[in-house]
Amino acid sequence: MQSYKWVGSPSEAPPRRWSRLYLLVVVFAALYASGWVSLQLTSHPSAPELARREHVLHQCSYLKTPAGPPANFYTRQQSDRHVPDTKPTLIRNATIWTSGKNGTEVIEGDLLLHKGLIKAVGNVPLRLLHGLQPQVVDAHGAWVTPGIVDLHSHLGVGSAPELDGASDTNSVKAPILPWLRSLDGLNTHDAAYELARSGGVTTAQILPGSANNIGGQAFIIKLRETKERSPSSMLVEPPYTLNGSNFDHDLPPRWRHMKHACGENPSKVYSMTRMDTGWNFRQAYDTARKLRDQQDSFCAKAEAGSWKELADSSFPEDLQWEALVDVLRGRVKLAVHCYEAVDLDGIVRLTNEFKFPVASFHHAGETYLVPDLLKKTWGGVPSIALFAANFRKKREAYRGSEFAPRVLTSHGIPVVMKSDHPVVNSRYLLHEAAQAHYYGLKLNVALLSVTATPADAMGLGHRLGRIREGYDADVVIWDSHPLRLGSTPQQVFIDGIPQFTSPHVSAKPPTFQSPPNTPDFDKEAADAFAYEGLPPLNARPVQRAIFTNVSSLHTRSEGELSVQGRPEVVVVHDGNIVCSSPATCLGYLTDDEHAETIDLKGGSIVPGLTIYGTPLGLVEIRLEPSTNDGRVFNPLSGDPPTILGDGLIRAIDGLQFEGRNTLLAYRGGVTAAVTAPSGSFVRGSSTAFSLGAQNILQNGSIQSDVAMHVVITKNNSPSVSTQIAALRTMLLGHGSDEVLSRVRAGTATLVVDVDSADIMAALLRLKGEYEQISGNTLQLTFAGALESHLIAKEIANAGVSVIVTQPKPYPDTWDQRRFLAGTPLTADSLVSVLLAAGVNVGVGLRDEYEGRNLRWEVARLALSSNGAIDRNTALALATINVEKALGIHGNMPQDLVAYEGGEAFDFEGKVVAAISAQLGRTDVFV
Repeated sequence: MQSYKWVGSPSEAPPRRWSRLYLLVVVFAALYASGWVSLQLTSHPSAPELARREHVLHQCSYLKTPAGPPANFYTRQQSDRHVPDTKPTLIRNATIWTSGKNGTEVIEGDLLLHKGLIKAVGNVPLRLLHGLQPQVVDAHGAWVTPGIVDLHSHLGVGSAPELDGASDTNSVKAPILPWLRSLDGLNTHDAAYELARSGGVTTAQILPGSANNIGGQAFIIKLRETKERSPSSMLVEPPYTLNGSNFDHDLPPRWRHMKHACGENPSKVYSMTRMDTGWNFRQAYDTARKLRDQQDSFCAKAEAGSWKELADSSFPEDLQWEALVDVLRGRVKLAVHCYEAVDLDGIVRLTNEFKFPVASFHHAGETYLVPDLLKKTWGGVPSIALFAANFRKKREAYRGSEFAPRVLTSHGIPVVMKSDHPVVNSRYLLHEAAQAHYYGLKLNVALLSVTATPADAMGLGHRLGRIREGYDADVVIWDSHPLRLGSTPQQVFIDGIPQFTSPHVSAKPPTFQSPPNTPDFDKEAADAFAYEGLPPLNARPVQRAIFTNVSSLHTRSEGELSVQGRPEVVVVHDGNIVCSSPATCLGYLTDDEHAETIDLKGGSIVPGLTIYGTPLGLVEIRLEPSTNDGRVFNPLSGDPPTILGDGLIRAIDGLQFEGRNTLLAYRGGVTAAVTAPSGSFVRGSSTAFSLGAQNILQNGSIQSDVAMHVVITKNNSPSVSTQIAALRTMLLGHGSDEVLSRVRAGTATLVVDVDSADIMAALLRLKGEYEQISGNTLQLTFAGALESHLIAKEIANAGVSVIVTQPKPYPDTWDQRRFLAGTPLTADSLVSVLLAAGVNVGVGLRDEYEGRNLRWEVARLALSSNGAIDRNTALALATINVEKALGIHGNMPQDLVAYEGGEAFDFEGKVVAAISAQLGRTDVFV
């Protein structure tokens, strides 16, 4: 490089030369300031330095690249999840609901699945079939939909059966944990994967739990088994940052996923308030914002070429906070667990303070009450992921409504139905959408709510949730219209791979190939909004009623059910039928001007159902102790107060009436409940009561003491052998309670909550032992009894009844692990096996919010039985059979329920009145 000899003094140079030198200095200074001369005067950067700079620039460019699929995504010829040697499949003669045209597009034709992709829809060109030799499946006109997508699941992290060694849903180390990842706790041996597939679920977002304000990162998985048998092999488009920051930054980022939660759950876990939650979020996002700003400042200098300033610096990174920084960069699909308006408002304000979007609010029980608030979320309105009916178990869920999906949709807000598995068994996620449809959500939106809408909310709408050429080959063939009650897969394909080798299919009525004609709930939906989730539920009582256009009348007498076809007219006085045909009712029709006339529009009148297994009447808000009767003392865990003596606790003493779950069950066709105290081992004596009564003194009680109830399970702290030994002692003489004495004498029933077949076998042995010693017959009933199919003949031979309280079976505990799944996994259900063995079988439910759905649960059992359970038998399961199992003989009231527009056992009938002989009136709900 040329060196310059500077002139010592201006006087030594002629004026002209001085002018040139002066100009040269000025130019040099300008070039130096621009950085050009400095580069020329210094040595060239080393190769490692140049590589570092290039990496930094790529890294900085990557920060500005929006997440999503690459531009050439749809040019792919096979899926990244394609399994070599997978045989192509041609589905012929299908009725294909594609998700297209806002869920209204239905194509009749064929479907080609090849290399993990949908290759053609409708008409399959011959050129695509050339040389393929596909497996051909004739759908015979059956409905085909995209695979069900579950936006909120804890599959794999909250495994079944529930065991301490596989409980990875929540960390309780701190309320802010954005660095945790659900993938790191994903159990590949969860028994629920197969169950979810059997319900048509093909994809799920696996979220951390809601114990923390920020619970960690979520991941999307396909639910099929893989050859690798690893959690990582189940992932769909995992972020490139999964295993560090060394990856090709030229690729567009893939969407990441994260869970936030506010409200009661984190408050209870960490003994804090909503104010603490608000600060936790703000402090965390402020930390992430500072890191983001440091990164942006670093990149600004790098992109300006100011490498000298960055000579001793590296790109600012922090493994704990990098995921939350990506939230601020808009590259994370954020799922936020929030129920109430106060919590929703806090999150909306947070998004605007720190400028980040929310993909979906979950549970979100009050979102339908604040639609305008949701639209203020920074970055756009989120999707709302809801339950169909799981409300009121805690205070923040008390205002939840079955009408929330339709209300939100009317405001243009995307709605998703989700499971929160195992809170709702994800096998029945489609049933959540079907219930929402029953209560007024439009058909197309209901189907979208478990397909395209959740796929879009998780950022995978470019490949999941639709039947479209180039999309993943995840499809389901259904045995009936997907929104029909009990709709079940005939076959499920994930990545083009059939999931069932020999599926069991139950024949459905031909009418079930069309969508249900659902009732009108416009008034009820408007009331839910107007009364902020707590509309009045009490009925309007009348003494005289005339029911017209009645298609069938079912009655009960002396423990038998009978039916009268097409009575047309039924007249009721003081809760009792006085006539049931146009001829016999003629005088009442012309003379009774004070009677209320109710047009059933082809509907039916059937006996009111009797529910057992739920704590209706004893529990209002399950997680709020002050609203409940509470739990009884366990004599095996400590001495009860001496003042109690040796008498049983009586449920009738703790009854409360007009609770919302109770009244909703009444409006769902359940007129009587048998409820036992809550507790472990000896629970006490149950009581039967009318759901429509105002209190115990106004004909509320049907039978004050029904049966004696005990629980025997491995989940109790004393050993099973200790529990059975204690029961033996009670039967053979310890205790003088009147109900216990009647059990000993064989005039009252002993109901044992038990699931294990081994424990049931031990109890059958105890029954024989007691009867041999006492000479009395022990009236014994098993409740729950999820493994009872294994000893069905022995149960029948012993004259023992069974009340199945999980008609939708799920192995929550070790005692339940040998359950019978039902179609499409097994030909038979638990109920059908027990009935075939000659066992008296009743059906109940466990959760109080489910009481209103009892009619659908017994209907589902009939629909999946391939004709083995007819309508009369289904009705008996929730009336005379369950009453017989509990020891109620002949003294149940002749309460009836009127359904408008359909029957009790479908999605078309609506309860409009309860005809109560017990209360001496007809309660009208319209």
